[in-house]
Amino acid sequence: MADDTWRWTDAWIFVAVIIANGAGRHRRSPSSRRPEGIRIADVVATAHHLNHAIPTRSDVELAIRRLAGMNLITVDDGWIQVSPTGAELWRNRPRDGLSAVVDTMHAALARLGPPREAEWHLRDEEHRAAVQEFKLRRALPTPKRSTLERLGRVGYHTP
Repeated sequence: MADDTWRWTDAWIFVAVIIANGAGRHRRSPSSRRPEGIRIADVVATAHHLNHAIPTRSDVELAIRRLAGMNLITVDDGWIQVSPTGAELWRNRPRDGLSAVVDTMHAALARLGPPREAEWHLRDEEHRAAVQEFKLRRALPTPKRSTLERLGRVGYHTP
């Protein structure tokens, strides 16, 4: 039987999903057939940013099962989105700053009562691929921008 209390890692993954979904990378153009949302690699990357640790496969799987079971997120063909219920929980949280946001959300999740779980599984190879993608992203150098680019004057030439 599953644990009937919310874990800190559930809140950690929820905050990672919220932040990654709000980053704008997932927005599709009107001509795209790709669904909106984020992938597991985005969750791993954002979770690492929040806690300087890579979540385990079992942490990600259980958290997503619980969050989806409580209708806080949706998972469709590998794409994860924040549901209206999850967005409302996020908007109504106490504002304690980024350093305490996971603890704040953990308390907010606890107030929802015992978590229910949806049927969802994360295979080992999917988690490994997501971690590998995160590590590759992290290893890529950030391109330097020239002063003119920073000023928005790319292509501007003085006579």
